Amino acid sequence: MNRINWEEYALQIAGVARTRSEDPWKRVGVCILDKNNRVISTGYNGLAPGKVAPDAFWEDREKRLPLVIHAETNALSLVNNGEGFLLASTLMPCPACALNIAAHGIKKVIYKEVYQRSEEALKIFDFYNIEYKHIINTI
Repeated sequence: MNRINWEEYALQIAGVARTRSEDPWKRVGVCILDKNNRVISTGYNGLAPGKVAPDAFWEDREKRLPLVIHAETNALSLVNNGEGFLLASTLMPCPACALNIAAHGIKKVIYKEVYQRSEEALKIFDFYNIEYKHIINTI
């Protein structure tokens, strides 16, 4: 029997998580697995729980960008330091999220889409010896 590997599995779950995002410009989803490949957290980008913004808020990307909580931050908020092993994201993490990933002891990051604003994140992963991989082909 052929079945998807754990990285593909995590990326597919991240893909489903991203559908919860209310951001019309970029929906991002994350899935975190532990060392036994169990899902321990998911997250998506959006506003803090209970915060409702008017429709006009979503129209200006540059104004809303610093106010939207990233998918990585939402997922990592549910994980104890050292508990997560693999973080799968539909989008390459930004530098701030890369630092948060390092602080949580994540050992491996996979992502589906390259985000040009985030290439500094790869330098952070290198510095902290976090393995990373760009995965293009998933189901």
